Amino acid sequence: MEVWQIVLLIVGSGLLLWALMEFVVAYFVYRHLLVRTRPEKWSRECSIKDDDEQKAMYEVSEEWLLSYHHLMQEVKIENEGYALVGEYVDFGFDRSVIIISGRTEGCHYSYYFAEPYRLAGYNVLVIDNRCHGLSDGKYNALGLKEYTDILAWGRFLHENHHQNEIVLHGICIGSATALYALVSPNCPAYMVGMAADGMYVHFKESLINHMIEQKRRLFPGKDLIPLWFRICTGKNMVKGGPIHVIDQLKKPILFIYSKEDKYSVPEKAQILFDACKAPGKRLAWFPRGAHSKVRINNKEAYDQTVIQFLKETFHR
Repeated sequence: MEVWQIVLLIVGSGLLLWALMEFVVAYFVYRHLLVRTRPEKWSRECSIKDDDEQKAMYEVSEEWLLSYHHLMQEVKIENEGYALVGEYVDFGFDRSVIIISGRTEGCHYSYYFAEPYRLAGYNVLVIDNRCHGLSDGKYNALGLKEYTDILAWGRFLHENHHQNEIVLHGICIGSATALYALVSPNCPAYMVGMAADGMYVHFKESLINHMIEQKRRLFPGKDLIPLWFRICTGKNMVKGGPIHVIDQLKKPILFIYSKEDKYSVPEKAQILFDACKAPGKRLAWFPRGAHSKVRINNKEAYDQTVIQFLKETFHR
């Protein structure tokens, strides 16, 4: 064998070994981000216990639930073979909000966003998304499969609790999930609209922004992690992203963003809003707050924005 052939073989073997290692590393990052690998992962407890704002949000959530615990009932449904669990606080209204949290959060986190809906005259359903809290599931499909769970929860409220108007309030991935439910051909008329807190254009964009913030090397992880997602779920996190379906939305939507959001960045948020053709769409900018932490930094204005949207859109 010639020297150049030996060199080529060594270089080729090295590149192959490097590619294999990167592929394996990306899989474990994917598992960490989007796969529930043990029952206690993504529980109902505070997900980031060393974050003061996150802890404060959970404390407010628990206080809110304690105040209305006598009106709360545990609820369960089954959808697509998954046993799903939630909690329903019934104030006696004929309309409800379903609050849909993002990745890693159980249903108790969602109570943090409940107060403006109570003030506006809505009952409150918080849910453990698939593979979160007490609900079944292993793979987080970024709402691309879980949206059918939202439709099932809506049917449950309509048929079992006689709710004639249901709005959705989603945070991060939860907002994408809500969007997919509302643009589904199976979406019923009684699911009337949504509020989207920190919706991204597609999850890969959010993933890249996370990696930049954490000063991680982008190549090849930014492409391999979405590949593992597609292998394990059969879905495409880019082509299935909100930016590709937002123009199909025919129901009112309130977009909520912070100027300080490093994941769903302002310029991409504006692109998403501009692409939306929904009647009565609104865009609310807030000056402070990290991703999913707009309300804790702008509580009064946040709540008033939600209440005004509900009143002026659905209850003139």
